[in-house]
Amino acid sequence: MIEVAAGLVFDNGKLLITQRPQGTHLSGLWEFPGGKREAAESFQACLVRELLEELGIRVQVGALFHRLTHHYPDKAVYLEFYLCSLLKNSPKPTAIGCAAFSWVEMHQLAHYQFPDADRQLVSALTRSSDLWGIIA
Repeated sequence: MIEVAAGLVFDNGKLLITQRPQGTHLSGLWEFPGGKREAAESFQACLVRELLEELGIRVQVGALFHRLTHHYPDKAVYLEFYLCSLLKNSPKPTAIGCAAFSWVEMHQLAHYQFPDADRQLVSALTRSSDLWGIIA
C-alpha cells in the first residue's frame, strides 16, 4: 500500500492542481499536489515537504478533508487530502517536480482529467461551493 498526502491549496477562490510528469504512473493526468509519505513521517510533514519539492511553495496544513483507498490494477494507494493555505512569505508555484500546474475555479475542474482515485473528491469539490471560500 502506497501512502500519499495531497493538498487542497486554495487561493482567491481558485484551487491549485498539478499535472503528472511523462514517464510516471498515470502520466499526463491532473491531480492535487503532494506525494508519497516516507517512513516515520506524518502526513502533514509529508505534505509540507512535497509541496516545497514539487512546486517550491510553503503552506500551512489545515484540517483533513477526505481520505480514501483506491486499488489500481498494479498497486493500491491510500490518500489523505488536507486543506492548505499558502504562507504569506511563500513564493509563487513553479513546476519543479510536475509537468505543469494550474489555478482553477470550481466550474473548471470538469475540464481536467484526473486519476480514478481522485474522481470522488473532484465530484465532492464541484458540489461544495462553500469550500472555495474557506481559504482565500
